[in-house]
Amino acid sequence: MKNEQSLAFSFCGKPPTRPVAPFLSDVAGRKAWMSAKGIDRQVVGCWLDMFGYELPGDQGEAWSKMINQHMADFAARHREFIPLATVPLQSGARAAAVLQEAMADGFKGVMIGTQPDAAGGVLDSPDLDPFWAMAHATQAIVYIHPVFDAGDDRVHDYGMANAVGRITDMLIAMSRIIFSGHVSRYHGARLVAVTGGAGLPYVLGRLRRNYELQSEILADPDQALQQLYYDTILHDSHALRFMADIVGTQRIMMGSDSPFPIGDKNPMDIVSQAAFSPSEESQINGGLAANLFGLNGS
Repeated sequence: MKNEQSLAFSFCGKPPTRPVAPFLSDVAGRKAWMSAKGIDRQVVGCWLDMFGYELPGDQGEAWSKMINQHMADFAARHREFIPLATVPLQSGARAAAVLQEAMADGFKGVMIGTQPDAAGGVLDSPDLDPFWAMAHATQAIVYIHPVFDAGDDRVHDYGMANAVGRITDMLIAMSRIIFSGHVSRYHGARLVAVTGGAGLPYVLGRLRRNYELQSEILADPDQALQQLYYDTILHDSHALRFMADIVGTQRIMMGSDSPFPIGDKNPMDIVSQAAFSPSEESQINGGLAANLFGLNGS
């Protein structure tokens, strides 16, 4: 649907999404920003509001395939951008099939939301086992991204949906797939915890204590944190340094969340301010991403 300012999406008769911000389609502006910041390539995913998890499974599959085709076509014309596929998480079997097709078509990975259906849902649902198995088998990079509505009305004031709600949403989703054993069971998948690790390094002590109390049924959070990958979108160099002390610099990639306002507009600054060695900076500022996405020499 269209409003006076922009386009918006409405699925299954539900209220429309937020209007699509102009900066999402400003390719020239994006490239200019990248050039000014010394960034050669940017990993991009679809806007989460338009993932269409509310759709029936067959329609969601068709919608995801259409998005992926457009993402692939765009990236073929603009080599600066590395696309992540989307999949219909409302159906684990369909999500697996779409992921398999996307990986065969040259995608390196996928971006998924923290809540896989219109009713919320959880990423460790048994229905999603086929998706996770396919991500494991194809060694897909899986960017796990918070949805806009964290499911907590308390964050709908003071800009807290972005500042706090996305972190709590991510922390809950990631903690579930850690304790459920998904991180170890589907270890072939390269899971990326965006928003600077979603608070995981800072609550590790509590996660560890919870594991100690129920170790017979829970997976080890220390082991899981060493298997995940993280971005630098923390907006504080001390927090980044702490995360690196917990998970190691070899698991961290520079991130920006550009062009969204909550993102880091100068993403290399936080890395330089965190007092890493030159080799560690090089790894964070592109080395790890180049390795994961197979960009060395391209």
